[in-house]
Amino acid sequence: MAGRRAWPGTGTGAGALLALLAVRALGAAAHPQCLDFRPPFRPPQPLSFCAQYSAFGCCAPGRDAALARRFWALAARVDAGVWAACAGYALDLLCQECSPYAAHLYDAEDPATPLRTVPGLCEDYCLDLWQTCRGLFRHLSPDRELWALEGDRAKFCRYLSLDDTDYCFPRLLVNENLNSNLGRVVADAQGCLQLCLEEVANGLRNPVAMVHAQDGTHRFFVAEQVGLVWAYLPDRSRVERPFLNVSRAVLTSPWQGDERGFLGLAFHPRFRHNGRLYVYYSVGLDFHEWIRISEFRVSEDDTNAVDHSSERIILEIEEPAANHNGGQLLFGDDGYLYIFTGDGGMAGDPFGKFGNAQNKSALLGKVLRIDVDRTERDPPYRVPPDNPFVGDPDARPEVYALGVRNMWRCSFDRGDPASGAGRGRLFCGDVGQNKFEEVDLVQRGRNYGWRAREGFECYDHKLCANASLDDVLPIFAYPHKLGKSVTGGYVYRGCEYPNLNGLYIFGDFMSGRLMSLRESPGTGQWQYSELCMGRGQTCEFPGLINNYYPHIISFAEDEAGELYFMSTGVPSATAARGVIYKIIDPSRRAPPGKCQIQPAQVTVRSRLIRFVPKEKFIRRAESTPRPTARAPTKVPRRGRPTAPPPMPTPRPTRRIPRPARPTPRPTRPIPRPARPIPRPARPTSSPTRPTPRPARPTRRPGGRRVGGRRRGRPGAENSAPLNGAVRLVRPAGLSPGRGRVEVFAGGRWGTVCDDGWDIKATAVVCRQLGFAHAVRATKGAEFGEGRALPILLDDVRCAGDEKTLLECGHAGLGTHNCSHEEDAGVICSQEDPDRGRG
Repeated sequence: MAGRRAWPGTGTGAGALLALLAVRALGAAAHPQCLDFRPPFRPPQPLSFCAQYSAFGCCAPGRDAALARRFWALAARVDAGVWAACAGYALDLLCQECSPYAAHLYDAEDPATPLRTVPGLCEDYCLDLWQTCRGLFRHLSPDRELWALEGDRAKFCRYLSLDDTDYCFPRLLVNENLNSNLGRVVADAQGCLQLCLEEVANGLRNPVAMVHAQDGTHRFFVAEQVGLVWAYLPDRSRVERPFLNVSRAVLTSPWQGDERGFLGLAFHPRFRHNGRLYVYYSVGLDFHEWIRISEFRVSEDDTNAVDHSSERIILEIEEPAANHNGGQLLFGDDGYLYIFTGDGGMAGDPFGKFGNAQNKSALLGKVLRIDVDRTERDPPYRVPPDNPFVGDPDARPEVYALGVRNMWRCSFDRGDPASGAGRGRLFCGDVGQNKFEEVDLVQRGRNYGWRAREGFECYDHKLCANASLDDVLPIFAYPHKLGKSVTGGYVYRGCEYPNLNGLYIFGDFMSGRLMSLRESPGTGQWQYSELCMGRGQTCEFPGLINNYYPHIISFAEDEAGELYFMSTGVPSATAARGVIYKIIDPSRRAPPGKCQIQPAQVTVRSRLIRFVPKEKFIRRAESTPRPTARAPTKVPRRGRPTAPPPMPTPRPTRRIPRPARPTPRPTRPIPRPARPIPRPARPTSSPTRPTPRPARPTRRPGGRRVGGRRRGRPGAENSAPLNGAVRLVRPAGLSPGRGRVEVFAGGRWGTVCDDGWDIKATAVVCRQLGFAHAVRATKGAEFGEGRALPILLDDVRCAGDEKTLLECGHAGLGTHNCSHEEDAGVICSQEDPDRGRG
């Protein structure tokens, strides 16, 4: 088919943000998408030509005007008598480029498939159109193959049909599944909101923070646990030389789960003018360890590098143990620096009579608030005069709030872009002890309960019964069946995805869950929804991804307010397996041009390293696995809409635009971490792993189908193992349940490489072999090398509930870039390895 075209809208945003659409469950696998492979949007002003798509579609006013010009140019070329009967059809066909399902109508879901020049039509509509207006297509389409079929009605309409008749025009206009929740965040039947991801950076060693300088450059700065900070430009290229390097001073180790290291970074609100930034890191000497908050200044010669000689220590706090080190630094709208410390470590806050967190004279287990604006002769910081415990002889004046265990990642709400509602609210994720993780709204002078309380329940029952505790309950808490180490996030206030406005997005380091909370305006209650990766082609079509590494370390907000998170496949400060992902809503975007940014120019004095994405879309046969237990907050569930049966195409009326000159009107109507970096533990529930459905066949010009090849059935020989069967090979003397994994696939046995190999893949193998528990995933050919066999699987990524490894994501049968020195293995057991642990 000739004449492939894609016309993204060219209009610019105007006016205040329109009212947001509510989140509802959408049962059908509907996927609105424009011809530029991006989500539809609400135009900034009503469309004058394709008015039926003024509320939601794929045309901005500029594109709408271009279609109107084509309409009148067509009218000038067509006989007036024919035009009187066919103008309505012409309007129908032209305006489908504005349909929220334009990508489906024009077969644009697959970039490898030539774009139609005419939208896909329902059969009865096409038959009527052919009867009176088939000559119109010579003016609408350059496709000569279509012209050649003009004399054969059946072949003509077959050529213009779609494989998926749900999306043909105009039937899609009355399809309840496609229209009842159009433009709202898609959710599955259990209320799990389906989003997509975009890879932003990779190859990072435990990226613990990503921050911006609020200086108009739209750079972002990524801190690694080892003590390096990297500067990234808006095009995602990285400055080769580190922005900051304090790795020699930072105390950390390669051990997975070491919570010490470089933990926090914040730029002064007036960084553009004073060049000051603040860092939070662990230091140690002999057997003594402490946390340090220091000030640095940017180099006078290079805005992408810190002057390392400018370090000025602001505050140091001794740490009695190696864990619970806190690590967040934030500046509030008040200009003060907020510091979030852990309770000192060990378990149960055993320090003193009531623990550090309840001791107002200790700086551990607190939110601190200090004033770092000073002259050279002033002390390192001052205490704000309105701090809640100023003047209390039994309290440190720096304390802003108390009773926290180990708040890992906090954020200030920017507020609603239109009304400013919510601005200044301080959200924190506080890692729990044995049972619950919690999210808190931190307020001046309040007590958040630890160690008296964990989540909503008492931990220290004697302390919990103390009437003077006066503690504040969290806005949300979840049990360890859903995750064991909360990672606090952000309220989305960006421009690009209006449906997400007001949604607090956070996660869990151990289970890999992405989660969200939304406040009910009337009651003030917080409603919980899990976040899943988009099903089917929702994420595949736009070239996005639907999977991520499970250890969610931190969340981030860029200068424009868009949200990101950082995770890793190996939680070690020396493993370069960390990736940064941008959160994408595939259901609706802002109008084209509304969210454009103009970054201030930055002089770069070091070589730039171009960003090369590495993560891939993973095709899965089923939907995202659901957790086995519900969170404490119950979510109202909506039933799935049921698709109506096919019906004759309706023909509602539509206005035909009036030309400047008299034109006959058409005669027919038209349709209208305990831990910053917690130690790995056996997951207790299904992680959020991608589960797209296979793409449906599409029709190329001429009716040839692609992508729908049938597969033959496997042979029925009883002696052959089933595809996906596994066995363990172990050295003599080892007990059953441990060994090198070998898998049967494609009629042969082979080994599995350990890239991506983790406890979830181990759980799949152990369950296949009849063991109740997965103890450990082994790597590096711990149980020997299977050199006599081919390597069949590499880059295996499992959710943990698959029946075989073949159902997990992987690089492809027989495709690998590893050797037998990386053969994977497992250790399984019938006994629960966590039994008896505190």
